[in-house]
Amino acid sequence: MCGRYSLSTNIEDLAYRFDFKPANFGYQARFNISPTQQVLAVTKNDSGNQAMLMKWGLIPSWTKDPSISNRMINARAETLTEKPAFRNAFLKRRCLIIADGFYEWTRHKGDKTPIRVTLKSGEAFGFAGLWETWRSPDNQEIQSCTIITTYANDLMKTIHDRMPVILTTESERLWLDYNQQDPKKLKELLIPYESIKMETQEVTRLINSTRNDHITLV
Repeated sequence: MCGRYSLSTNIEDLAYRFDFKPANFGYQARFNISPTQQVLAVTKNDSGNQAMLMKWGLIPSWTKDPSISNRMINARAETLTEKPAFRNAFLKRRCLIIADGFYEWTRHKGDKTPIRVTLKSGEAFGFAGLWETWRSPDNQEIQSCTIITTYANDLMKTIHDRMPVILTTESERLWLDYNQQDPKKLKELLIPYESIKMETQEVTRLINSTRNDHITLV
């Protein structure tokens, strides 16, 4: 699974990398992003790529209970077409959830050690994500999202048996193409990122508390 990540890259650099226009939507550097918080996501419409903040934890449009988002922070790539909460969004509402690293915990003799996983290039990247718009009874809207996970690559196997899907720059274009609705072609994108392009680093246990969010964590 993926339950914590970071994003501290300058917004102008992110706008260039993911081809969106910077906007004043409250973006700030984060080093310990947690479920239910607002996260930076990129979608596409007729005008091109668009960046916005969404709640991390998908709220299906049909649910009456928005607290379901607490259980919807991840979606397994293998079952996207089977789960009612994800099936429609998989075909019509895909997004990139932007990060520059994510955290996983490894166990050794009963002790849990936090590990930060990044690209060797140090660049920001896009998790494959799904998004939805939920409307409350009084017609207030919440945009929310979930991160898709897959089986672990060789690097991640030493830490966990699952990992978030990190898309390549080439696969990002197809993933964001809302005209593409072929489940087979889309699922072909949901594979583990190349181990050789990733690296890990043990980080402070201060990351364990969601109250801690500062540069010294990394």
